[in-house]
Amino acid sequence: MSEVNTGKRKEKCENCTKQCNKKQSEDGANSHKETEEVNEQANEGSQLLLSACLSCDGCLSDEENLKISQQNMEEVERVLALNKRCDVSKHKVLVASLCPQSLPFFAVKFGLDVPEAAQKLCGFLKSLGVQYVFDTTIAAGFSILESQKEFIQRYRRRHHDAHALPMFTSSCPGWIRYSERVLGSLVTPHICTARSPQQIMGCLVKDYFSKQQKLSPDKVFHVVVAPCFDKKVEAVREEFYSSLLETREVDCVLTSGEIYYLMEQRKVSVEELDSVPLDQVLGEAGDAALFRHEGRGSEGFLEHVFKHATKELFGLDVHEITYKTLRNRDFQEVTLERDGETLLQFAAIYGFRNIQTLVHRMRKGRVPYQLVEVLSCPGGCLSGRGQAESEAGGGRVDKALVQQMEEAYSSLPVRLPELNPALHTLYQDWLQGQDSLQANKLLHTEYRSQNQIHTQPPHMQW
Repeated sequence: MSEVNTGKRKEKCENCTKQCNKKQSEDGANSHKETEEVNEQANEGSQLLLSACLSCDGCLSDEENLKISQQNMEEVERVLALNKRCDVSKHKVLVASLCPQSLPFFAVKFGLDVPEAAQKLCGFLKSLGVQYVFDTTIAAGFSILESQKEFIQRYRRRHHDAHALPMFTSSCPGWIRYSERVLGSLVTPHICTARSPQQIMGCLVKDYFSKQQKLSPDKVFHVVVAPCFDKKVEAVREEFYSSLLETREVDCVLTSGEIYYLMEQRKVSVEELDSVPLDQVLGEAGDAALFRHEGRGSEGFLEHVFKHATKELFGLDVHEITYKTLRNRDFQEVTLERDGETLLQFAAIYGFRNIQTLVHRMRKGRVPYQLVEVLSCPGGCLSGRGQAESEAGGGRVDKALVQQMEEAYSSLPVRLPELNPALHTLYQDWLQGQDSLQANKLLHTEYRSQNQIHTQPPHMQW
């Protein structure tokens, strides 16, 4: 590794440490005692939370750094340039998948509603040379349904499997990276094995869609537009690469901010862009309307699993969920009670300050929850740093922008994944049934301790 890169990492780590110490001093008396208890378990030295660590690539190998460095617009432009050359053997079909949490960002920036903004964004991407543009809500539906099923299975074996509960959601790559590299076996057996929406979409594009188009998967270049930089790290995980076909399920992740910056660079006017309907994985048979899932803007895994579990396990119908705020807006819980007895207790925990509290309680054996929806970004996916960071920089979130995005997202109609006919079709035509070996293979993965705590710089504390 070059001395320049080492110097940059050292400078970044030292700056993160200073910022983190300043932040911790401002946290207030409410969380001071618990924070001290967490810090007692760590090594001596300056305190650095994982939220700061994730903005630094110091724990990544040179190979990982190389792969992530290729997750940029230059790589997409390279493929587009090859497509213009005469050698058709090097041509690739470009497919872009849009995360639902990215679309409100463009809606706010364009001054349009979400469906209109999606069509303008589709028009821009196709003007670049992208052939197909999909919405990843269908992949999120798969992830929710598989998470629901796995929770029921875990709940029913809870008395003879110590790792069955609590179940942690698996859609956030920042949380997954923290769990595997830092927390290890304390947490990884509890993580839901359902793939994230991004990686299910990758499998859907490179397996189902490529077959429908009579293309080899390596002839499809799949780009995901996401609100979060950590999605780039997820895309380069080894299990999502086929050595036989020499292709990744997701070839490149671009953040919403990177796409918008490209539009600014090219001086693209929204008014001049064509409004182009998004494509459907099922072709013309698909539903062109945009829907969202329940929840606060992060696909609503907690709400969907909670309602499904109350019906499946206790025969109760829950139509409205009431959140109880505990430490702050990013630490909330939901409870199902009957005749004074608590039947289910779930929590939504966002941001690494709250995650550290969860981990501390888990070490002490004081986690009362059967399921925890965990996200590394305070505020959830809409607040991803790939789209919500303030123009002033410094890692600060533009709160006004996030509020506008939340309003835009909540304006979309809700549709339960169970009621999505495209999912039922794909379960049968693509996966040979909901409980098939094919479904388990393509919709699930495994998370393991990577035993890399020793790679952390000695001045870091967890």
